[in-house]
Amino acid sequence: IYDQYVDKIYRFVFLKVSSEEVAQDLTSETFLRGWDSLKNGNNIENPQAFLYQIARNLVTDHYRDKGRAQFVSVEETPIEDPKQDVGKLAVLSSDLEVVRQSLAGLREDYQNVIIWHYLDDLPIPKVAEMRDRAEDATRVLLHRALESLRTELPRSGSEGEDEGKPEGANF
Repeated sequence: IYDQYVDKIYRFVFLKVSSEEVAQDLTSETFLRGWDSLKNGNNIENPQAFLYQIARNLVTDHYRDKGRAQFVSVEETPIEDPKQDVGKLAVLSSDLEVVRQSLAGLREDYQNVIIWHYLDDLPIPKVAEMRDRAEDATRVLLHRALESLRTELPRSGSEGEDEGKPEGANF
C-alpha cells in the first residue's frame, strides 16, 4: 500500500502545505495512522480513499494549529534536476506558482477533485468512490471546479495585445 500510494499522497499534501518538510512529515503521519488502523483490526475497503481522508484531516489540523496560507512559494519548490535549463525552470516555477495561488482560492472540494483527477490521473469513477458520491455528481463538481479555477487564473496576454490587428482577426 505504501509503495503504491506514497507519491500521490505526498503530492496531494505538498500542494496544500507550506514546505517540503511539512509535506514529508504529514505524509509519514498519514501512513502511520493508516498502519495503526490496520493493526487495530479495522477493515479498510478502499485504502486509497482512506489514506486521502487521513491526509486531508492532517492538513486541516496543520492549518488549524498554524493558521497559515495554504501553498508554498516558488523558493520552497524543490528542483529535481539541477541540469535543467534555467529558462525553462523559471517559466515552470512561475507557472507552478500561478496554479498554486489559483488553487488556493478554490474551495477545498474543488482543489481535491482537480488534484485527484488531473495530477494523480484518477478516473472519475475512482474520484467518485473516494468522495462517496455518484459519478455524475463528481463530473459536475469537476466541471464547476474547472470553471472556478478559470476565474482564479490570471488572464493570459496583456490588455492591449490585440491593438493593431484587423477587426475579426484571430491570429
